[in-house]
Amino acid sequence: QVQLVESGGGSVQTGGSLRLSCAASAYTYANMGWFRQAPGKEREGVATIDGDGITTYADSVKGRFTISKDNAKNTLYLQMNSLKPEDTAKYYCAAARSAFRSRWPLNEHFYGYWGQGTQVTVSS
Repeated sequence: QVQLVESGGGSVQTGGSLRLSCAASAYTYANMGWFRQAPGKEREGVATIDGDGITTYADSVKGRFTISKDNAKNTLYLQMNSLKPEDTAKYYCAAARSAFRSRWPLNEHFYGYWGQGTQVTVSS
């Protein structure tokens, strides 16, 4: 069982930056990722990283967001730059129950552990 706790959300203006953190209760080699859900919309994958450090990004955040992992601290990060109002959502950290390889690592069904989420609000 892995417990995940997100932090770092907040309110920023368009063009601003935020860094989200996700502290895991234990080290996991399995894939981890960030997902988000805006009001009235389905949850969507934002970025994932596997045990070998291979990353995948949603097209909407490529070039603006960077996912990284500090294995020594059991912490996952999401650096978000050039934020837009459409990035406003609740952001969730997730971890898979075991490592996997897939052409669609942003699919939330691969992930069995979830944090409670942290709100990100971007104003214009």
